[in-house]
Amino acid sequence: MNADILKRVVRAIADGSQNDLDRLAAKIVESERRTGHKRLADQLEAILRQPRKRTNGNSPTGDSDRKLTELPLSRRNAESLATLFPTETLEHHMVLPKDTEERFARIESEYAARDRLRQHGLKPRKSVLLYGPPGCGKSLGAKRLAWNTGLPLMKVRFDAPISSYFGESALNLRSIFTAAKEFPCVLLLDECDFIARSRVNTKDIGEASRIVNSLLQFMEDYDAPGLLVATTNVESELDLALFRRFDDVFLIPPPGPEEIQKLLRLTLSAVRLAEMINWERIVDKLSGASAAMVVKTAQDAAKAAVLGETKGVTESLLLQAVAEIRKGESSAQEE
Repeated sequence: MNADILKRVVRAIADGSQNDLDRLAAKIVESERRTGHKRLADQLEAILRQPRKRTNGNSPTGDSDRKLTELPLSRRNAESLATLFPTETLEHHMVLPKDTEERFARIESEYAARDRLRQHGLKPRKSVLLYGPPGCGKSLGAKRLAWNTGLPLMKVRFDAPISSYFGESALNLRSIFTAAKEFPCVLLLDECDFIARSRVNTKDIGEASRIVNSLLQFMEDYDAPGLLVATTNVESELDLALFRRFDDVFLIPPPGPEEIQKLLRLTLSAVRLAEMINWERIVDKLSGASAAMVVKTAQDAAKAAVLGETKGVTESLLLQAVAEIRKGESSAQEE
């Protein structure tokens, strides 16, 4: 960057002129491209394309705004490495067994009292691994933690950090953990087995093993102001060394009879019931189902009631919804 442009950038910052800054940023990109710095120019353009909250020119954007727009970018093509979900957009209602609910509540209360705990030389739980079968609420658990702590959720896009180029995946992971350290959030490594499979069982001794080693190191050094949440459906395939890096590891189990009935009632709370429902019968039909399947059953019955212009949800509509979902489940298993 030449001295003239540098002086104009500083002057625009001092004047609070966002329009001038935008024009100067475009000139900088153009200048870098002309001098042959194509990769840097592409990265700068990607940063400029990110959504920004405009100010009135009298005050700078605060950290609370920056954390919603500045996401880590991949080294090679400036692709976003994560997706950010503001706190107010998150689903967070969960129906859990008492012991599982207590595990979540403990993480949330320790986060709320983190300063008081540190005054006594105690460290709050900051990293957690949630495991269990598909559809039982592991990702929802991360959203719930974000909602109850008031933090935005930053979900890692595992398709973006992984690169075939030597060492580049580790640099991308470093960018993700650096972003989480700079801007408080719940960092979600959803289905982390994608990059954290055991080094013992894999035949790949190249980039895959290096990624696991890098992840282990970043987690060992993790000291961000927010929370780290990882989820997996196949905890048996994770590298054993990974488990020791988490402050807490617990199962999100399929809902039992009590939880199934609560889920059904909660999902149907916004619609009218046309008759007395034999909940035990419906619950029995849904035995062993995931939380997601239970919610879908109730939603399908509610939609059928609305579209059929009936007086409300009936037991037969619920049974029909269960039968359709079970049929789809059987077809999937046969394939």
